Amino acid sequence: MSFGLLISLSTALMLPALATAGDGHDHDAEVSVVKAATAKEVDDGHAHGTEEAEDTHGIVLTPEQKALAGIKVAQLSEQTFSLESVATATLVVDRDRTVTIAPQVDVRILNRSVVPGQEVSKGDVLLTLGGVAVAQAQADYINAAAEWSRVKRMSSSAVSASRRLQAQVDAELKRATLEAMKMTPAQITALADAPETIGSYQLIAPISGRVQQDIAMLGQIIPAGTALMQLTDESHLWVEAELTPVQAEKVSIGSKTVVKVGDKSLEGKIIGRSHELDSVTRTEQILVAFENAGHVLHAGQFAELYLPDASEGGVILPDSALTRSSDGHWQVFVEGDDGFEALEIEVVERQRGMNLVRGLAKDAQVVISGAFILASEQAKSGFDIHNH
Repeated sequence: MSFGLLISLSTALMLPALATAGDGHDHDAEVSVVKAATAKEVDDGHAHGTEEAEDTHGIVLTPEQKALAGIKVAQLSEQTFSLESVATATLVVDRDRTVTIAPQVDVRILNRSVVPGQEVSKGDVLLTLGGVAVAQAQADYINAAAEWSRVKRMSSSAVSASRRLQAQVDAELKRATLEAMKMTPAQITALADAPETIGSYQLIAPISGRVQQDIAMLGQIIPAGTALMQLTDESHLWVEAELTPVQAEKVSIGSKTVVKVGDKSLEGKIIGRSHELDSVTRTEQILVAFENAGHVLHAGQFAELYLPDASEGGVILPDSALTRSSDGHWQVFVEGDDGFEALEIEVVERQRGMNLVRGLAKDAQVVISGAFILASEQAKSGFDIHNH
């Protein structure tokens, strides 16, 4: 079994598969971005001549050039995992960033303001709800609030403590019913000031997210407690994976792992495990959290989970980090004080778009996206990694 160091990213980063010269993509425009930045200037401010530029080993780029060329760098960390120890998994919503909207009274759908799959912001109107139960709950609150307002203005000699408490509790109970209907505090306050508006209210988005599991149809009467829709913040997702007992022994809460979905790989963190085996599959469930920048991935997609392991043996890199040198050897680009420098490495094993390699320092800043552009510029500029 082969093992490797896990890539540690400062932000969740998608790692596309390696693009080669024969894959049909046009890289000329991207290569031109870095064409003029292959030699580094000295600190005295004088420009180098042709001979001095040839002695410079690094490819130096400005932050703007890096961004235009799509160059991303990741620092390797001490966390290890196995290329062979892989578990199948499924992406699910992050339950800490998901809200199910289910009013606790019977409601009638009067109007729709969103469509399934729509992105909404906190405070946006989702639905307009009404019905007999809604009107009754609102009327009960208005009456209870008015009674409590009257009682609390009375002196202690004019009303008993128990009567005062009863009026207050009744008003709070009726308010709680409106809150269970998903009315906001502002809507409840406005209702008490305008009792003629009873009979309907607007359902407001409690968080920003995507509309999912939307069952509401115009005119439909929905029983109390039925989920009308779900709002999910897709910027974070969870992964559910089923592990064998042997695999689960190597898992610890807080350790890093790699989630691979199609040609995209990203870093995740193990946040939970069930500590019990399914009676049918004899597997244990673990949960992995990761950032989903750009909402590229979605709940329900299948994934592969590369599990952490205590053994060492190399560094794990995606296909997009590897290119071929002029003599046909595998190489990667490492960012240092002198810019981006090519470094030949040994590829020990390749599986599922990931590579176990040796020849890199544990804290190296490795290019994991845009390496093809640097390799093309290296070839044009005549850099030779054997002269380092």
